[in-house]
Amino acid sequence: MPPALPLKQPIPVGELVNRRLRQLKRTPGELAAAARVSENYITELMAGRRRAPAPGSDVYVTMGKFLGLHRDDLPSCARAERAAERPGQRPSPEVRRIVLELCDPQQAKALSRRVARPDGAELEWVIVSRLLEVARGFVIRKLDDEVGLKVAAGREGKEYIDVRMRLLEFLDAVPDSVTVDDCMDFLIPRIATWGIDLDSRTMRIQLRS
Repeated sequence: MPPALPLKQPIPVGELVNRRLRQLKRTPGELAAAARVSENYITELMAGRRRAPAPGSDVYVTMGKFLGLHRDDLPSCARAERAAERPGQRPSPEVRRIVLELCDPQQAKALSRRVARPDGAELEWVIVSRLLEVARGFVIRKLDDEVGLKVAAGREGKEYIDVRMRLLEFLDAVPDSVTVDDCMDFLIPRIATWGIDLDSRTMRIQLRS
């Protein structure tokens, strides 16, 4: 089979997956098995009920091969789809509290007042987005270690697919969907403290050793 040519224009990831499955006469369950995700993950993606996974997600490699797509098709579609998104609602008050508790103590009180203001939503979105980005790098490395993930699943008495899906779900988190459990499982173990320059919006993030 000749190598697939890249798409000329990006389209929604779910639409591309749906189209290729129909062309190949394959099922969402077969794709899910190949990508090592749940079938529900694929059907929600196809229906547009799930945000396109981050372009760096390993699911795109196996999905692309299964669907006979060019290696850049799914990541390119994901980048275009996610770039068109607009900030949604604020993080929950519980998530805001946890995030601010990780902040440099000298800034925490001032930032608490600042982000609580009506015009503080954009700043809060920037802060939480950047912290999620840092934590995602750690999660992606864990996903790359399949053997380690299987060992961890066995040690915790869980199924491998369930542990893998938990990590993939976190990769899709955005500030208004991140949960307290996400903070406890991924932000707090990774981030020791952070601060921000309010003029440049540059953040200084110190990781735990």
